[in-house]
Amino acid sequence: MRWRNAILAGVGLVALAAPVSAKVTAPAGAKVFRLDGGGVTYAMGVDEKGYLQPLYWGSALAAGDPLISGDPVKTGDPIVLKAPGELSGFDPAGSVTLQEYPGQGEGLVSEPGVKALFADGNRDLVLKYRSHKVSGETLTVELADIRRPLFVTLTYTIDPATGIVARSARVRNGDARPVRVDQLAAAVLSLPVGDDYRLHYLTGRHAAEWTQKTAPIEAAATVLESRRGSTGHGNNPWFAIGREGLTSEEHGPVWYGALAWSGSFRISVGSDNLGRVRIAGGYNPYDFSWTLKPGEALDTPVFYAGYSGDGLGGASRTFHQFEVAHILPHGTKARLRPVLYNSWEATAFDVTEAGQMALAEKAAKIGVERFVVDDGWFGARNNDKAGLGDWTVNPTKFPNGLKPLIDRVKGLGMDFGLWVEPEMVNVDSDLYRAHPDWVLNFPDRPRTEGRNQLVLNLARTDVRDHLLGVLDKLVSENDIAFLKWDYNRNWTEAGWPEQPVADQQRVYVEYVRNLYYILSELRRRHPKLEIEACSGGGGRVDLGIIGLTDEVWPSDNTDPADRLTIQDGFTRAYPVAVMMAWVTDSPNWANTRVTSLDYRFLSSMQGGLGIGANLDKWADADFATARKWVAAYKTIGETVQRGSLYRLESPTGDNATSATMYVGQDKRQAVLFQMLHSSMWRDNPAAIHAQGLDPARVYSVRMLDGSARPAGVPAQASGAYWMNRGLRAPLKGDYVGTAFVFEAVN
Repeated sequence: MRWRNAILAGVGLVALAAPVSAKVTAPAGAKVFRLDGGGVTYAMGVDEKGYLQPLYWGSALAAGDPLISGDPVKTGDPIVLKAPGELSGFDPAGSVTLQEYPGQGEGLVSEPGVKALFADGNRDLVLKYRSHKVSGETLTVELADIRRPLFVTLTYTIDPATGIVARSARVRNGDARPVRVDQLAAAVLSLPVGDDYRLHYLTGRHAAEWTQKTAPIEAAATVLESRRGSTGHGNNPWFAIGREGLTSEEHGPVWYGALAWSGSFRISVGSDNLGRVRIAGGYNPYDFSWTLKPGEALDTPVFYAGYSGDGLGGASRTFHQFEVAHILPHGTKARLRPVLYNSWEATAFDVTEAGQMALAEKAAKIGVERFVVDDGWFGARNNDKAGLGDWTVNPTKFPNGLKPLIDRVKGLGMDFGLWVEPEMVNVDSDLYRAHPDWVLNFPDRPRTEGRNQLVLNLARTDVRDHLLGVLDKLVSENDIAFLKWDYNRNWTEAGWPEQPVADQQRVYVEYVRNLYYILSELRRRHPKLEIEACSGGGGRVDLGIIGLTDEVWPSDNTDPADRLTIQDGFTRAYPVAVMMAWVTDSPNWANTRVTSLDYRFLSSMQGGLGIGANLDKWADADFATARKWVAAYKTIGETVQRGSLYRLESPTGDNATSATMYVGQDKRQAVLFQMLHSSMWRDNPAAIHAQGLDPARVYSVRMLDGSARPAGVPAQASGAYWMNRGLRAPLKGDYVGTAFVFEAVN
């Protein structure tokens, strides 16, 4: 199976091993195109006027079900998809025709797929069907303007296992004169008329990412966007749509999607003037334009769209399955996330060979598998005001280079990683002194610093090649298994003065393309290298960056109670397989909350486990606690990272408790985490009902920490028992938790 992705060059997509199939049909006669796979049908057709109209998106239809009204048996005529006429003088036919991918023309008042300016000043663009092609699970449909040689090719690929459709668009200028593209969507999606649709989306800010919001879908469109040059903390390029009264966590229809793009984006969701829901997503038109030279084409990123009849939980599990199989590097064969230690909270910029070796010895004693030196190891990096851009080892801190530390780390049974922030530069650096023109800037305008740094203009090929070269050299000359790739500010003064004026706004696309090129080429040269994507936490998490990295850092906020909410939101869109979660110090820096080390571990063990606490300040009892939990995590790590996630109780609203359950792919192991925020005297909590188990199997139950089971919890029972009768963990106090491990009895 081939998945087209014009932007994510170099990402290997792994076909699922399950005996599943998909089908794309385009029967002769009526021009109706239908994609079927994973229990989903997606269909469109060409009407009598040549418009491509969306027909259906939802649960699978039978092969012979009609998609166009009419009865050819009775009439003897072929079925023809009708185009609507004028609704009123205020609503001409062009504005009420539901188009699969409309141009901005003929009175269109809903969101267009593409908006263009022709050389003669014409801005009217009407796209109609020209041709199509079917190849395996992929359909391509070419549209063209009714007068000008401007062509749009739509590509659709359906996943056989999940029914998720990958959509993208290419606009091509066939004229002898340039055409300026001012807006370009990867896809426009449609749902039938309804006033009960509810939009679910993820928003927030630095250290408070992944906040879940719900809003009714109305004529006043909801716009999810970033104008920051990167994905941003504010809105994530993901959405889900349910129906009020029908959709819940485990039941009802959900339409969802995500844009695979790590730059400025825009997704708009609203109803048109006839009450039909329209979703459009792609490049953010804010400050964007792309002048197509004669014969030139521009590709969009890919917009992935899915449907589930099993509620929001079913949608996220299906999406996780797809993301692991088709987006993550190495797919289902990817390595599990090792238990990681990061030195930042222990040392900050005070990095020395001796200090890091001492930390490595302590980390090894608790079972850590990867040791990462954070900021401060390079250049003149003694604080955040200098050194960024100079990716050479600081000779004072490491007089013999990194080799002695790496050898010691590997001798302790761990692999070695480093923090880098390649896209940024301090003014106080050798790189900036040599190349002040390499940053995003407008001539004779301020160069606004954020965190004392500027953004290098990766859209420039010389900057791209320099960064690839220094990173390749760093990894080639040192036994580095892992890079924590950070990105700690947003764009300002997004200028590219070396380009002609008409091409300067290409920076929004070319920058991200070159970022992807560096990541993919670095991985090609160093196949065993693993990379974490970080941007002050979750400021650049999307399917584009996930396709080129092995894990992501969801938030700088490591408070374990806040993290439960953050992780609940994150996993609505993205898989646990990439979600890192750290145990750090208490009181937490983000909110000064005090929590026990046990509680901190139980929160972090619900993702890829990491430790970022200052081990130099730990007591013997802390090390004993950590050894216990790290050893326990290794017995469930595959189930947590690769299993099916069920949100039994979300840590939102007035819930005193939250509970999540992870069920292994073969259903032989599952783990249930129950976390208590706070309790009151004589609280009598209800039973927690497991989900996802095999009802016919018998499962034994043990406590993850080795303690005795709570009174009333049997040693073993059927999956049906655990799911229907449940179990109770009468937790008391504030910020406490527990975990049950279910294991199938042979």
